[in-house]
Amino acid sequence: MIRIILTICYILLAPLIGGLLDGLDRKISARMQRRVGPPLLQPFYDVSKLLTKRETAVTKSQNFLLISYMVLMILTGAMFFSGTDILMCFFVMSTAATFLYFAGVVTSSPYASIGAQRELLSMMIYEPAVLFACVGFYLATGSFNVADIAKSSDSAIMYLPGFFIAFVFILTIKMRKSPFDLATSHHPNQEIVKGITSDIGTKNLAIFTVTEWYENVFLMAVVSLFIVNENPISIVVALVVVLLVYFLEILIDNASARVKWQTMLKTTWVVTLFTAGVNLIILMIIK
Repeated sequence: MIRIILTICYILLAPLIGGLLDGLDRKISARMQRRVGPPLLQPFYDVSKLLTKRETAVTKSQNFLLISYMVLMILTGAMFFSGTDILMCFFVMSTAATFLYFAGVVTSSPYASIGAQRELLSMMIYEPAVLFACVGFYLATGSFNVADIAKSSDSAIMYLPGFFIAFVFILTIKMRKSPFDLATSHHPNQEIVKGITSDIGTKNLAIFTVTEWYENVFLMAVVSLFIVNENPISIVVALVVVLLVYFLEILIDNASARVKWQTMLKTTWVVTLFTAGVNLIILMIIK
């Protein structure tokens, strides 16, 4: 029953939580830049305005691809909160990202195509860290099931500090934040206009934005899985850790300039393979 309630809450409340986090992101970013910034609810105003505009799409197939992207991302979070296999959750998330890639290239726009290629490259770069996280959870708890991991006697981070660092590191890529915002940017400093979202307009852009909110909530839930255990107090600790990680991503976003994809590839693989790899070796020895 608890799993069903959590799943329903994710489906209904994730856009609200994700939109508030987005608004908080804009507000904190503005303060870091000594600006007042938009209202906290500005992301909701933007989405509602997009939904009221006349529908425009370069190709009709883009509508189907973006809706599929959204449905699969919702399914990813629903599976996670229902306590199923975390490997399957990340597999569905990768499938959703593939639909986003096709939504970019189907327009035949050079700007969107370049952004889509960078999105595909980003997937290749962060996937090893995702697989490492899944393997780490299994070695630490003996199960891939989210429900079993959350009910462990000890927090997984006690055995997986290196895996945690690796996962937090690739969040910068997944959340499309500088210096790894190669596919598309939330700031008006993108040299390829808006990357993969260049030819995504009106209602389709609203779908993309809401899906990002679903995705961010799911990613923060994975971060909390490193902390949560059978002790109810761990839920509060996990919430604090999630907020700190989110703030860290905002800080990195505002303090960093975009790097080339070669630098992103080298940096990400060196950091993730070193931190998670060393942690994996130690874990296999002590277990």
